[in-house]
Amino acid sequence: MIDGLLNCVARNSPATFRVRLGGETLPCRGMRLNAESQALFEKALQWIPGGVNSPVRAFRAVGGKPFFAVRANGATVWDADENEYIDYVGTWGPAILGHAPQVVVDAVKNAAEEGTSFGIPNPLEVRMAELVVDAVPSVEKVRMCNSGTEATMSAIRLARGFTKRSKIIKFEGCYHGHVDSLLVKAGSGALTLGQPDSAGVPAEFTSQTIVLPFNDEEAVRSAFVEHGNDIAGIILEPVPANAGLYLPRDGYLEFLRNITTENGALLIFDEVMTGFRLGLDGAQGRFGITPDLSCFGKVIGGGLPVGAFGGRGEIMDCLAPDGPVYQAGTLSGNPLAMSAGIAVLETLANGEVYAKIEALGQALSEGLADAAKSAGVTVRLQRIGSMSCCYFTDGPVYNMADAMGSDREKFGKYFHGMLEEGIYLAPSQFEAGFISASHDEAAIEKTVAAAAKVMKSL
Repeated sequence: MIDGLLNCVARNSPATFRVRLGGETLPCRGMRLNAESQALFEKALQWIPGGVNSPVRAFRAVGGKPFFAVRANGATVWDADENEYIDYVGTWGPAILGHAPQVVVDAVKNAAEEGTSFGIPNPLEVRMAELVVDAVPSVEKVRMCNSGTEATMSAIRLARGFTKRSKIIKFEGCYHGHVDSLLVKAGSGALTLGQPDSAGVPAEFTSQTIVLPFNDEEAVRSAFVEHGNDIAGIILEPVPANAGLYLPRDGYLEFLRNITTENGALLIFDEVMTGFRLGLDGAQGRFGITPDLSCFGKVIGGGLPVGAFGGRGEIMDCLAPDGPVYQAGTLSGNPLAMSAGIAVLETLANGEVYAKIEALGQALSEGLADAAKSAGVTVRLQRIGSMSCCYFTDGPVYNMADAMGSDREKFGKYFHGMLEEGIYLAPSQFEAGFISASHDEAAIEKTVAAAAKVMKSL
């Protein structure tokens, strides 16, 4: 018992945590354990650049050092020191059912027993393709890959090959993975670290990329006037969620659909985040827009690495081996990822999960708005379905410039305050948060209560 008490007081950061005493785990209040995470981070710094395998995880945007997760279940994550957190990151979007849902765990176990990888066509690939095509009306054929980056990279190559044109329009703050030609005024980790452009990307690689502000119709018109005959397509997140979260203005997506059609260019929706999260048919179904090509990831892998792109049959048939546009991947269609994704998509098919997370998303946003008002803190709450973002600004947020006006120092204080209360938010002002089917009213109430407390201290 004495040893346990010593562990209780030997670490830093006030909060509630748990300690193991003999075979029993007991709550301990007053000091948050973090020694194990700190030791792991110091070790990671020796062998991993920045100590992390994806930049935003390093907490550079909010200060401090990251914790290390050792397990997760439902809406809860536990760190190496046995602190527990209600999780609104959800492995950055894939965990729509929550962490380690039994249906996915069982599917992966069963698949693994038959073989972890074949490099040969397998029936699970066919079933996954069938589910995607059935769910998304704009997709007639789909090809699997291993990440969202691969999906967007391949979709752009395909658009260029199909149209025989070179230029691509992208929008400030829309992150499409770490593709050289698209890592210009990007969101996600690049924006978080104050580096919207990356070293190591030759100017020649981005010379064919036209970067425009989101929600600005006139900028798009001007680009087509100047470059119309050489624009292969427009790629965008229909709901940009890598610069926080902002929504398209009424009619904006329709405008993009019309101007690309009029000019013989393709409309490419990057639905790596929104696909199968905002509904079975994603953002395109929610807004009633039919893109030519769509990119997917995250949810369709059930937490395993995955990506996919698909669209009109005549475009997709330009891919090798039928067409001249080359794309390949050793682990594409991996049976573990396919089995996990199939389990998720089949679970989502009846619509019950979407109804639940929509309601929880609304309850969370309303609760946070009330907490901010009571604390006298100015915030801008943005939400669509189970995705949301809290900007510390008093103005509207429609594009990256608006998002950059948020008070990032105040967000950092808010982030750490919530972390101390056992609520894990994305460690960046410029990332969306996610609700899963494993969240419940009690989790929302605890989160709102924590926010009310923290906001009063800002």
